[in-house]
Amino acid sequence: MSPAELFRYCPRCGEPRQESNRGHIPLRCFACDLTYYFNPTVAAAAWVVAADGRVLLIRRAQEPAAGKFAIPGGFIDIGESAENGLRREIREEVGLDIDRLAFVLSYPNQYVYRDVTYPVVDLIFLAQAVAADGAKPLDGVAGIVWKFPAEIDPAELAFPSMQVSHAEILRLLQSPS
Repeated sequence: MSPAELFRYCPRCGEPRQESNRGHIPLRCFACDLTYYFNPTVAAAAWVVAADGRVLLIRRAQEPAAGKFAIPGGFIDIGESAENGLRREIREEVGLDIDRLAFVLSYPNQYVYRDVTYPVVDLIFLAQAVAADGAKPLDGVAGIVWKFPAEIDPAELAFPSMQVSHAEILRLLQSPS
């Protein structure tokens, strides 16, 4: 179920939504004239590179995609830049600080949580690990592994944005600086 389908009543005045407007974006209340847009949430993740060229993969501990590989990252909080949110998420998930952050691509995604399908825009970055040997599985991470990008099977990656960005990471890391 999408967030727009959850609203049966106007969040401002409590008027029942008219059937003709149920599930539509934006939500329009004909009683109080509220217009509410349901926009995607933003997530950021990074291909974190060690000095030897290997990248960090986490094994997801929770659904969606529990047990699959992913790159560390997560949802950006209100009032937080994508870069600062990404740094926070990487510290929370694997205890690492990152440097030399570079934007790679954005990609639409869907994230199912408690029977609600959230539309997401994933922002994918490339980053250098400050001290790669300090990485450890923390919040929501079942395990970690460092692999060379060419060793990674994109089908083992949890989300389409990570699968699509894998090819770009291969190209970026193999091209001369």
